[in-house]
Amino acid sequence: MILEYIHAALDRAQYEIIEDEEPFYGEIPDLPGVWATGKTLEDCRQKLKEVLDGWIIIHLQRGLPIPALGEYTIEEMTGLDSIVRA
Repeated sequence: MILEYIHAALDRAQYEIIEDEEPFYGEIPDLPGVWATGKTLEDCRQKLKEVLDGWIIIHLQRGLPIPALGEYTIEEMTGLDSIVRA
């Protein structure tokens, strides 16, 4: 399922503290453009999850490749139908 892919992606997230109004920064290095900031670590994690969700949808809509994360992949079948393989 896509949820398994999301969990695998979030397990790869890296966080750091930066000098900003929202000092918590998180990114998923394997997925270019998937990053977020937050006032707390939990806020940053939640925003990162939302960014990841949108990133997957945009990639599926545009037919862009979605990198495999370990044993998890998302493959476009037809239109927006997709499947996650483990």
